[in-house]
Amino acid sequence: MTIEPNSPNLPTPESTPEHDLQPDDFDGATGENQLTSEAIAAQQALSAISSLQSPQYTAELQQARSSFESRSKPPVIVKPRALLITLIGMAITIIGIALNSWIIGLVGTVMTLLLSLVILVPWLLYVIDEWFTSQDKTLFIAFLGLVVALSGFVKFSGLGDRLLDWGRKVNWEASGTLAEWFGALGQIAIAIIAVYVAWRQYIISKDLTIQQNLLTVQQNIITQQQTIDSYFQGVSDLVLDEQGLLEDWPQERAIAEGRTAAIFSSVDGSGKAKILRFLSRSKLLTPLKRDRHLGRAILNGVGGYAEDRLEGVRVIDLGVMLAGADLSHTDLRWTDLTEANLVRANLSGCDLVKANFSRTILYSADLSGADFNGVRLFYGSVEKASPRSRTEPPDYQTGEHTGAVVENANFSDVQRMSEVNRYYCCAWGGEKTRATVPGGCEGIPNLLGR
Repeated sequence: MTIEPNSPNLPTPESTPEHDLQPDDFDGATGENQLTSEAIAAQQALSAISSLQSPQYTAELQQARSSFESRSKPPVIVKPRALLITLIGMAITIIGIALNSWIIGLVGTVMTLLLSLVILVPWLLYVIDEWFTSQDKTLFIAFLGLVVALSGFVKFSGLGDRLLDWGRKVNWEASGTLAEWFGALGQIAIAIIAVYVAWRQYIISKDLTIQQNLLTVQQNIITQQQTIDSYFQGVSDLVLDEQGLLEDWPQERAIAEGRTAAIFSSVDGSGKAKILRFLSRSKLLTPLKRDRHLGRAILNGVGGYAEDRLEGVRVIDLGVMLAGADLSHTDLRWTDLTEANLVRANLSGCDLVKANFSRTILYSADLSGADFNGVRLFYGSVEKASPRSRTEPPDYQTGEHTGAVVENANFSDVQRMSEVNRYYCCAWGGEKTRATVPGGCEGIPNLLGR
């Protein structure tokens, strides 16, 4: 059985129109009449304001305010005559104390007490009604009744007398030792409480530390995104002219590569993936066809720049920038990583849909669990394709020396790997790689020989 070539419609590495490279399976659209969450929130706020301004709500608010004001005033009504009599009673009491006459003092005291109670009792009733609910009053009376009942039980059942007799017989000097034991237990309880308080302080401090670390991580993410945005703007200003056309000279390309290498060392895997997607979709990683005299990129006649895989010049050559990089669980769809050195790189769990790994060094790379749908590992037919060579130039028509180096790579649990890619990985991956290829390598020769 003959295996189909990796790209039957592309015998030569010519540039492909941009509309053919767009990921149609990720397209989506929304209707023009669909309300957004901001519009819904605004409508709800307006409706709430209008309801608050309605006459019905205003009338209810005034009624509640009037009832609150009426309740806030205690119903204490005192006639001037009662105040005057109270003052007279106080004066009589003071005169009795001054004359040392118990009759005058007793009359003034009784008069003052009765009138003061008459004035204070309505206020006390009002305070009790306001501060305590009917349930609180019931519970208080029940508790008071329980205390009285226990007191009566101790008094009339003879239990009190028995307790007094037992207390007279106890040797309280010997009981001092028991008191010391209780004191020691109290100190132990205090120590336990101190330990609990210290443990709670540790838990609170740990929670605060975790929250501070989360804030630090969020701040680092914001700072990294700002750094990446500055890099995007700097590279764009460096390689584009005033009309927005690509105009990169050797020194500008060197500075762009230096900036890229520097930022790769200061961002995490997600940041590296963002930078790679930007550079790839901007055609800054693709070998472009150049004017032999001026060195400028040449247009392909269909709205883009012409590609030249054999002799083209890249604006930014990744080289060994990503060797040993951790790009696990990142989005690398439609990225052009051709001829990049990804030795021992961690690409596990990555989304590699339509990624181009032609002539990429994937030696000892970890691609376990990655999505391999539409990935290109070589050009031409799989029967003639072979990995890149240090001495032989690539032949993009037959596929010789256009393939990726997949020796010792880990392809465990790779998703949606095509049959041609499985055949290539089994043929040129070596024994270690063959043991990890999904579907096995039975019937496929080991062309690597080791």
